[in-house]
Amino acid sequence: MNNQENSQDFKKSLGLLDATMLVAGSMIGSGIFIVSSDIARNTGSAGWLMVVWLICGFMTLAAALSYGELSAMFPKAGGQYVYLKEAYGPVVSFTFGWTFFAVIQTATIAAVGVAFAKFTAYLFPLLDEDVYLLVIGDYHISSAQLLAIAVILLLTFINTGGVKNGKTVQTVLTLIKILSLVLLVIFGFAAFDLEVWNQNWSSANRWDLQQLNVDGSTADYATFGAFGAISAALVGALFSSDSWHSSSAVAGEIKNPQRNIGLSLALGTLIVTVIYILTNLMYTGVLTVEQMASAPKDRVAMLVAQEIFGPVGIAILAIMIMVSTFGCNNGLILAGARIYYSMAQDGLFFKRTGTLNKNAVPAYALWLQALIASIWCLTGKYGDLLDMITCVVVMFYVLCIIGIFWLRHKRPDVPRPYRAFGYPFIPAVYIVMGISFIILLVIYKPQFTWPGIIITLLGIPLYYVVNQKKLKI
Repeated sequence: MNNQENSQDFKKSLGLLDATMLVAGSMIGSGIFIVSSDIARNTGSAGWLMVVWLICGFMTLAAALSYGELSAMFPKAGGQYVYLKEAYGPVVSFTFGWTFFAVIQTATIAAVGVAFAKFTAYLFPLLDEDVYLLVIGDYHISSAQLLAIAVILLLTFINTGGVKNGKTVQTVLTLIKILSLVLLVIFGFAAFDLEVWNQNWSSANRWDLQQLNVDGSTADYATFGAFGAISAALVGALFSSDSWHSSSAVAGEIKNPQRNIGLSLALGTLIVTVIYILTNLMYTGVLTVEQMASAPKDRVAMLVAQEIFGPVGIAILAIMIMVSTFGCNNGLILAGARIYYSMAQDGLFFKRTGTLNKNAVPAYALWLQALIASIWCLTGKYGDLLDMITCVVVMFYVLCIIGIFWLRHKRPDVPRPYRAFGYPFIPAVYIVMGISFIILLVIYKPQFTWPGIIITLLGIPLYYVVNQKKLKI
């Protein structure tokens, strides 16, 4: 490794707008256009559809406002990894970092990349996920998977050129997709169908919580089963709102981090939460809940776009989602590599991931992340893993927010330029809601929980192996 790489330090190139757009852009991918279909099947009514999104919005905002205190205390690259280390020590933080690298970030990058390819196929059918380029028994590689890998490699290359390159792509694309979503909501309300609205929001239907099948049949839940259904519905909503903490991972590159990280978390999550709620409210004025539940491949927004714009609506929305997923992946790629950089600085990850290139970015970490994400693209199993890891993601959020209470007791003298909004009430409410969500999924949807928990727990013995040998590569 040359001396130039070793002597580099992060450049503080990101202002408040850049950090806010990193948060919002990393949150908005393809989920808002799709997951309402699954929520409709789990809840069976417009009222409960909106309740799920409101719960998700509250949880996301509460977590982001709480994280502001941690980001002001520890304005270092690595964000969540650093907070867990400061609160609980290296075993917990490494377990998070391992899970983040193995599945959370890399599989998400793969899933968003393939989503980009799937919607590109609306314009160029040869890029569809059903167009197989290689078939070996039951295994196949589609043109969509290869396009996803190409996009991941392109964005990785752009980000190795310096954080200014990454921030330009992120800020421009996020502003475009926020404007696009706002216009979709406006045009959607302009195409408002009073008959559809009344059907969705009539007193007989709006709060009738039930399982709604694709064929239109329904099934009632047992008393406690209803809580499990809401938790299952939250999986998609929370996934669509995830990565809201992205700006904390690049703390070393943000100007005035004690102020701007917390503020960017609050502003970014607030913008996205409001847009998500308005988008879903608009859905209920254009499509019946039954139409949402039975949308082909869960693509609710495609049906909405056709209702609003006619046949050309498919192309319009495809372009919107292409921009959205491209920008989302840029944010995920930019932020994710900084976690591995921090782990390497502690001697708990490949040594070279803890170095910066001549452009002051962790290029080796970026390319390693791209490699694992590309492998996930080729497996085709990223979607299943993301479902399985959702409760683990929330578990680490809960641990971080519990850490606020613990650090106030353990390290009261550490400067806190910003204190968690609504402390102790709002952080405590999030902790209760997060734990309830995890418990309900463990009970009622074990397929969403145990695989992710097992992957996470593997990090504990792995920590002792890595810590004993200290990675020198």
